[in-house]
Amino acid sequence: MFSLVGVALGVATLIVVLSVMGGFRQQLLGRIIGMNGHIVITAPGGMLQATAELLTTLREVPGVRAVRPALERQALVMANSLTRGAMLRGVRTDDLLTREIVTRNIVHGELGAFGTKPGVVMGERLRQTLNVSAGDKVTLVTHRLNENGTIAPRYADYEVLASFMTRRHEFDGALIFVPIDLLQEDLEYGHNTVSSIDLELADPSAAPRVAAELRRSLGRDDLKVSDWLGLNARFVGALQVERVMMFIILTLIVVVAAMNVVASFTMLVRVKRGSIAILRTMGATPRTIVRAFFLAAAAVGLAGTAVGAALGLLICANMPSVGRLLSAITGTSGGGSAEVDFITSMPVRVQAIEVVTVVGVAILLSLAAAAYPAWRSTRIDPVEGLRYE
Repeated sequence: MFSLVGVALGVATLIVVLSVMGGFRQQLLGRIIGMNGHIVITAPGGMLQATAELLTTLREVPGVRAVRPALERQALVMANSLTRGAMLRGVRTDDLLTREIVTRNIVHGELGAFGTKPGVVMGERLRQTLNVSAGDKVTLVTHRLNENGTIAPRYADYEVLASFMTRRHEFDGALIFVPIDLLQEDLEYGHNTVSSIDLELADPSAAPRVAAELRRSLGRDDLKVSDWLGLNARFVGALQVERVMMFIILTLIVVVAAMNVVASFTMLVRVKRGSIAILRTMGATPRTIVRAFFLAAAAVGLAGTAVGAALGLLICANMPSVGRLLSAITGTSGGGSAEVDFITSMPVRVQAIEVVTVVGVAILLSLAAAAYPAWRSTRIDPVEGLRYE
């Protein structure tokens, strides 16, 4: 019984932990990709010209779902005698309204007026730091190098329209969306001057292939085409290594449970050696004895694997309730705080290949654990076994 429970808990733990890690990985990458695009086109010199011809060419690339030119510039934002550094991102109205990571995470104000008047949408943490609300005014301070080589500051007043909370500090604490035409006007740039062009793909995993095709088709040395996997290679690699290491470490739980099966049935063989000897004298072959003990031990492992898989999937399916239970136990609550968000809203991504792998490894370990006590049963001498009967 304890052997079965051990295997079940090991399998359930593996499935739950891998699913939660997969959910966090998908959530983190979704926030990064959702803000920056699957493919980013930049110019080594800094600025590029997003002409109508270039944008049309990019839209016609197979797999490209959206093309979003953007103009980024570091700036200071001032309000209520407070000054903070910020990253301005000039975007078109439709591009912001179709960016789900922003529209789904609006926590203050409304997006409807963006682009119709000088208004900005900023990260919620930045809004709280500046102590402003929707309808208040903020001053954006940018700079530009004059023809005589001096740097001249430029001031522009904007109305706060809304704020978003993505739970990534670099976005929530420093990012401000501005209508791209107004930012170009403030910086005295041309209508087509942008710092990057973001491409959204129907299939994010195809980004490296599409990026390679774009480099060949565009054939322009003045443009740099980067995909999200390349831009976040270290981060994605670290997540993958962590995932593999966690699988190996947690598999040790199943290994320990399998060793418990070995110990239990090895003891059973010693206890039943008299019965085994009697069966041997009555004509039972070693193969029959091996089969009996192997099937008994394997049944425990297989039953534990089945129970563990069902338990793990059940926990994953009810993870919101589990998150609330953990929140109640630890005395934490979400409240928009990124620090405890992982407790109150655990993301889960159950992948069939992972479940099959866990179940397969558990079955193999269970069968391996059943083999040793079955083999030990054939080493009992019937004469020695009957001596104590």
